[in-house]
Amino acid sequence: MATAALATHAAPGGRIPGNKGIWVGICCEFVEFLVLFTVYFVARAHFPEAFAEGAERLSRTAGTAITLLMLSSSFLIACSVQAIRAGRRRQSLYWLSGGLLVALGYPLAKFLEIRWNLAQGINGESGIFFTVYYYLTFNHLVHAVWGILGMFWVLARHLAGAYDADDHGGLEALASYWHATDLIWLVLFPFFYVLA
Repeated sequence: MATAALATHAAPGGRIPGNKGIWVGICCEFVEFLVLFTVYFVARAHFPEAFAEGAERLSRTAGTAITLLMLSSSFLIACSVQAIRAGRRRQSLYWLSGGLLVALGYPLAKFLEIRWNLAQGINGESGIFFTVYYYLTFNHLVHAVWGILGMFWVLARHLAGAYDADDHGGLEALASYWHATDLIWLVLFPFFYVLA
């Protein structure tokens, strides 16, 4: 689904959406998580039982809720980009505002999940699985918070009239970053909540 959202973001005329700076940041994010995924697979190879048992203790409901929030927010932001490209500024603002509101559900869902984990005695010192789980998911949360802060910035600029059908690179850059963050979650979700 994230791939479909990325495909809808292909800029007209074959141009890459956003700007070079955001793509450097996205590449750095992907390299960082590639290293972290390597840590995941090394730890899993050395402690398969811990990973099998640990996954059973996590809340799949929380993981699924976060996945739905990420995908829904990405869809709304993709709609915002499509609307501004079509010259529908007001609709673009509505879609972006909706995307931001849904995205704010992610840190809330993560907070509730962590609170539930701690009530079950699950913390970063509960074993190798949970150490890796917390490290990777907290790292993703940091990237998502950056994306949410970016949404506030882009929304403020959008409200000030900074974007129109001819000039909306900032909105495209935000959408590209958010889709990349979404894509990483779509890898993390099965790693911890399904496949382990």
